[in-house]
Amino acid sequence: MSQQHRHPGASGRPGAVPALPDLPEATVARLPEYLRALHDLAETGYETVSSEGLATVAGVNSAKLRKDLSHLGSYGTRGVGYDVALLVEQIEFVLGLTQRRAVALVGVGNLGHALAGYAGFASRGFRIAALLDADPSRVGEEINGLVVRHVDELPRIADEEPIAIGVIATPAAAAQAVADQLVSVGVTSILNFAPCVLSVPEGVDVRKVDLAIELQILSFHEHRKASLTALPSGRAATDPQEAIGT
Repeated sequence: MSQQHRHPGASGRPGAVPALPDLPEATVARLPEYLRALHDLAETGYETVSSEGLATVAGVNSAKLRKDLSHLGSYGTRGVGYDVALLVEQIEFVLGLTQRRAVALVGVGNLGHALAGYAGFASRGFRIAALLDADPSRVGEEINGLVVRHVDELPRIADEEPIAIGVIATPAAAAQAVADQLVSVGVTSILNFAPCVLSVPEGVDVRKVDLAIELQILSFHEHRKASLTALPSGRAATDPQEAIGT
């Protein structure tokens, strides 16, 4: 019978988490979804969950989920499933969420203001440690208990506490200069909401969130669905290229 495995790199104590594995990027991208689903299950009283049940809540294929979790050394127990609390511990360890990482948010316009007030960061292992902006009219404003400071104070802030992640919510024209400032104070992980591509040194990780791009992708799917239903006599094309006239 397959038991929920603890990696030999763990300390050996009950509930020990595995040593940090080298994971495929696609698996890393899905782990937060599994963690969200597990938190939802725990909050509703589940102590164990089957791979099929967890896959349903996470919105993924169960075979893919089992393969992803096997990278963590978790195989569940036949007939029982996964221990929810242990799996949360394992995923949080791998994602580096066992410590609350300090985040500096640069740009407190409409989007930045909303991000600064989002309560979900604290419950998922992050804390907004600094709010910064270049606009003098924004400096001094208090948002969610933090006072907005001028972006030129970033070096002083970085000296006060280690900033793990920089979030850029500025207009596109200012984003590269902000990225340069973040890199200059030792920040090597950046989440970019500005609609532009950043140039950063090797070793600096950038994740880009562009809402307009996501809407454009959805627009393509809407366009494709409309072209399928508009074929003569209601005939649906079996070839996507036929559907869009190529």
